[in-house]
Amino acid sequence: MSTSAPARESYYVRTGEHRFKPTAHAGGAWDPAEQHFSPLAGLVVHALDRHLADRPGGADGLVVGRVGYEILGRVALDECEITVETVRPGRTIELLEATVVIGGRPVVRARAWLLARLDTSAVADSPTGPLPAPGDLPVWPMDEAWDGGYVSSIEVRRTPTARPGRATAWISSRLDLVAGEESSALASYVALVDTANGIAVQQDPTAWMFPNLDLTIHLYRQPRGAWTGLDTTVSFGPTGQGLTSTVLHDVDGPVGRAEQILTVRPRPGS
Repeated sequence: MSTSAPARESYYVRTGEHRFKPTAHAGGAWDPAEQHFSPLAGLVVHALDRHLADRPGGADGLVVGRVGYEILGRVALDECEITVETVRPGRTIELLEATVVIGGRPVVRARAWLLARLDTSAVADSPTGPLPAPGDLPVWPMDEAWDGGYVSSIEVRRTPTARPGRATAWISSRLDLVAGEESSALASYVALVDTANGIAVQQDPTAWMFPNLDLTIHLYRQPRGAWTGLDTTVSFGPTGQGLTSTVLHDVDGPVGRAEQILTVRPRPGS
């Protein structure tokens, strides 16, 4: 008598052509009734991928060079709808826009620039060196510092921090992005990038809040593999603003950068 393998856990379950229901694994670090933005960012790329795959010609040899997210309000842990439109079509440069709606209200808008895939291997270079391999870094129990289903779902390997606001880490997840669906390497990679704001904290998150209002990712190489590498610096200014800046890596080396603007304020009751 044969037994089937148990179903893999996921961050989302598809409930319609453009609709997705988050699981408990997508729960946020600041509020368990909200979604952590990291898997939602990956879900948006998953929707962009499907938009491209469903049209005649598919992606037509284009690759994502930039994706920028604007977080418009509270992202509740509720069913969401993601619509995608082509803002600027083109054979060598194209702009897509995705809108995430929860409860009838837009909560995220994202724009992605796609560029033609060309062979520039003869001049490919970056002065940024690679990170230590994931296996060379110790496991960091991130869920001892942060709450939420998402944080509990990931594996984090981090260098010992020499000072607040600086850290190097590798992130991976055993969960699928969407139940029963294969995700692209880029969608799976992006689904872990927003973790950067929690791995190099400037202040104790039980005393201070510093959520990000956006996430902008620039790529000069398409990431590969199961690990997202983050070389992160967090800066707080004197008037309530902060910035999380990250050099992004995969196991083969650097791939681009991510930036997150923060609103910094004391935590109520602290």
